[in-house]
Amino acid sequence: MKATATSKTAQYMALFRALETTRPKEKRLFTDNYAHLFLSGSLKIWAWLCRLSPVRTLAERIIRKKIPGAYTSGIARTRYIDDLLNDAVQHGVEQVMILGAGFDTRGFRLSSLGNVPVIEIDHPNTARFKLTKLRNKKIPSRIRFYQIDFNKQSLDQLSAMHHFDFSRPTAVIWEGVTNYLSPEAIDNTFAFIRRFKSGSCIIFTYIDKKVLETPAAYTGGEKLLQDVSALEEKWTFGFRPEELKDYLLSFDLELLEDMGAAAYRQRYMPDRSEEGYEFYRVAYARKK
Repeated sequence: MKATATSKTAQYMALFRALETTRPKEKRLFTDNYAHLFLSGSLKIWAWLCRLSPVRTLAERIIRKKIPGAYTSGIARTRYIDDLLNDAVQHGVEQVMILGAGFDTRGFRLSSLGNVPVIEIDHPNTARFKLTKLRNKKIPSRIRFYQIDFNKQSLDQLSAMHHFDFSRPTAVIWEGVTNYLSPEAIDNTFAFIRRFKSGSCIIFTYIDKKVLETPAAYTGGEKLLQDVSALEEKWTFGFRPEELKDYLLSFDLELLEDMGAAAYRQRYMPDRSEEGYEFYRVAYARKK
């Protein structure tokens, strides 16, 4: 990420959620009435125009051509993570922590969270931009915002400064972040999550390491890696899916689910599926 800019990929995800919200209520996977707030320039105009079905169809076609699989993968994984988080709350989670929150709006839009405290932690640039866009909205007091650069700062230091409560069963959401970090930052974050009470869980995304090694093996893979590098949001890290279970066990985390984009698209939108982004995965693990 540029030192003085917000995340472009975070804006694209907000656009995807805004587009989904313009679909007929009975056909959309979720409703996000905040996503459009984070859009700027032409993206905001497109989101507004996509309330007209023909324009939305055109916009989706353009996105599919430019970034094969990204739109449907992003929409399906949003719903999938929503469902996993709802399930975690039903099973006793008392606190939610969102790492690298970006323009995540779950703290606002998920009724299942009720009075559950939500802690958002993100890069200073994106966090400040987000709060500026929310300045005219009533932010519930149960949602707190903190800023950190995961590659340069320590979550342990942040938690000591703000007295995070590790005694509560906590659901940690870590979406769209791991592929930008160093191996050391990944290890340090899982070590931090290890501090939470048994019964806590983490829901996170990652990319199959194979896409970094042989991007041509995936539809649109080579162009995608070039594009994110041009945005100064280069992908740097991936897991091998077959090694993830043992890696998580080293941090006392039991892998419960690990699903690729092809599978969660098929689950939530079989009539809108497409090729591309199969390397993007969602994992769900619980503290033993």
